[in-house]
Order: sequence, then structure tokens, then C-alpha cells
Amino acid sequence: MVGNLNFPQFSCSFRLFSKPKDDQDINNFRSHSFSQDSFNSSFSSSRSSLPSSISTLLPPQQTTLHHHSLFTINPNSSHILSLTLAGNYLYTGSSNSHIHRWPRHTTSDDDEFVSVRSSSAVKCLQMLSDDVVVSGHQDHRIRVWKISEMGIKIVASLPTLKDRLSKVLFAKNYVTIRRHKKLIWIHHNDAVSSLAVSGDKSLIYSGSWDRSFKVWRSSDFKCLESVTNAHDDAINAIVLSGEGFVYTGSADKKIKVWRFNQRNRKHDLVDSLVHHKSAVNALAYDDNLSVLISGACSGVMIASERNFSGGGHMAVVGALMGHRKAILCVRIVGELVCSGSADKTVRLWRRVVGKSYSCLGVLEGHGGPVKCLAVAAENDSDGDGDGREYMVYSGGLDGDIKAWKVWVPLVMEKASMANLDC
Repeated sequence: MVGNLNFPQFSCSFRLFSKPKDDQDINNFRSHSFSQDSFNSSFSSSRSSLPSSISTLLPPQQTTLHHHSLFTINPNSSHILSLTLAGNYLYTGSSNSHIHRWPRHTTSDDDEFVSVRSSSAVKCLQMLSDDVVVSGHQDHRIRVWKISEMGIKIVASLPTLKDRLSKVLFAKNYVTIRRHKKLIWIHHNDAVSSLAVSGDKSLIYSGSWDRSFKVWRSSDFKCLESVTNAHDDAINAIVLSGEGFVYTGSADKKIKVWRFNQRNRKHDLVDSLVHHKSAVNALAYDDNLSVLISGACSGVMIASERNFSGGGHMAVVGALMGHRKAILCVRIVGELVCSGSADKTVRLWRRVVGKSYSCLGVLEGHGGPVKCLAVAAENDSDGDGDGREYMVYSGGLDGDIKAWKVWVPLVMEKASMANLDC
């Protein structure tokens, strides 16, 4: 049953945030400093998970990051599986099939809270526009929702009935999914684990544990293509680049690069990246630097960048180590990289010397693995011009949604930006 729900009971702790103005205020922030000694234990345990050809990026000299926990929401759901941002709102998807919209700067305004219950666990969320959200589900379906003042209303379930009826009568449209069972090729036959939307909003990409990814037209939600057996195991992540490349990460330990071929109107395999020794769980791509960050079950993240000089599509920059358990999610905003892990922490990283990355801080407080993240830069710099603010939202398998205000001193910003030209 789909419809609007009453505002649920949830627990929330809330504290106002303000930028530190003097030494006394700075003491009210939780700050983390990282040195070589504090890093050695997690570095040693993760190094064996790296292919021998990949160098490890150790954090450079000690750095300090200020962060502040704003509030925690516990909507009495099960696991929080997905987060996304649109304007002033945070959207969350959970294992009990709920999609919630929250005001992202406060939890006190009940009038701005809306909720809907679907028929299956919400594995992933993507915004098609400020008032249209797309969700991928455990029941193999993709659903499209319209947000209005009246609440959240479903507008389509993919594949659509029209799409199914146009193909059901023709044998050529059926594929074998297992012995003695066939299905129309426009259907996923396992959980939809990841979604991505093209830059012009005309296409929706879906990755699934059925080892395929599909392409949908957003104007009428027709399935245009299915890349069957794209991997040897479940697809866990899919991201797009501004150049038109599609990156898929899989439990088969590989990242594959695809590009649409205008001649045959299909996606062709460009490259297969074997950067990890364990399942790839998360991907994030930064178009400004042409950098791909991949996270794996080993707790290792690998940074790769576009190789424009030949010899492969991506060149490995190095490895980001610090998490003690599997990486479950990665986000990039500007030069800030955020990662969530089964070790119950969120780590913040920054590109610093040349092409290397440094761990700036750790956000702690979740009672279970951190499954999803959403990040937004609040402004280019604060009013005094001495730092930059970010909002970081984390969702965990403990059922909590946490909001953090992160303040990066401008001295770090300038140093980082200067070193990008190295």
C-alpha cells in the first residue's frame, strides 16, 4: 500500500552550530589530529589487501579538522540504507520500505516532514529533479515518486506496464535467468543496488545484484538497454562521468568502464580495472579532477584518475587507508572525500600533496555500520574568509541518521589547492 503516513515517533538530539570565533569556541568542537603513529595499526592490517603494484598513501604531516554533531534522528525504522539531498531537504530510504523527507538543517518543523511507504526495502535513492526522486528496491523494482505539498506520490514503477506489454508476446525478448526460468530482458531479477542519473537528466542507470545494469529514458521510463552479465557477480555501485563513461563496481572485485556506442546504440566495455583484492562496494567520481574513488570490503579505498596518455583508461594514484572494516559508501564534494564503513565511522579525506590524500578526521557515534552518506558544501568560505563549511549526513544499520557540521580551516584549503598543480 502506497500513501502518506502520519509523522512517526522518533528521538532526536539537536544542538545549534556556529563557527568557532575564538580559542574558547574552538574547544567546543571535536577535533582530530592524525599522526603517523596513530595510523600504523590500521595501515598494517589493510596493506595486505592491496595489489602489489599499488602504492599506499600515508597521511602527511599532522592536520586538524573541526567538526560538530548537530543532531541525530532515529525514525524507528530498521536499517537506513540510502540518503540523498535536494535543496533544503534530506531524503532517506530504509529497510522497512519507508522513504522520508526531512528538513536538512533542523528536525523541529513537522510541517516539512513527509513520508511514504513502498512495498520493499529501499536500497538506493537518486534525485531526478528537485521534486522527483527515484528509488531502487529489494523486490527488483525501480519506483519514481513525485514530491508535493500533499506528500510523496508514486508516478511510475519500472519496468512500466506499457513497456512490459509491448514485449511480452515476443520470444526474442526473453532471457534465461536460471534453469527452466525466463524473464523479459527489461526486468531486473535481483535487488536494485544502485542508481545514477545522467547530467542532462534524460537517462536513469540502474545496477543490480543480478550482475546487469540497465538504461531507462526518463521522459517515459522506457527501458532502452540491458547489459546482461556485465560482471561475474553482483553489481554494488554505478557512477557516471561527465565525459559519458559508466563505471560499475562489483563483488567480483572488478571495476568496469563502459561507454555508449553511437553506431550500434549499445554500451561497449572500454576497460576492466582490477584494483582490489576484495568485493567493490562503493564508487564516487569527481569530474573536476577526473578522479574515481573506489571502496572495497578490505577497508581500502583506491584513488584512480583518467589516463589521457594511453596505457589504460585509469591510472592508479594510490590507496587511502584507515578504516578497519569494509567500505560501504563514498562521496566526493569538491576536494573533500567522505567514506562510511562497517567499522561504524565516517572518515574525511582531502587531496593535499600532489595527487595524494590525507585523512583529516573521523566522525564517530554510530552504533552500527555506516551504510550511506550525503554531503553538501554550505558555502565557498565563511564570512570571515578563514574556512569552509560542509554538512555531512550519515545513515547507519543502527537505524540512526546523523548530521554533522564540518569546518575546514582555510589554511588547509589554500595548501591543498596550491598542491593540486604539483
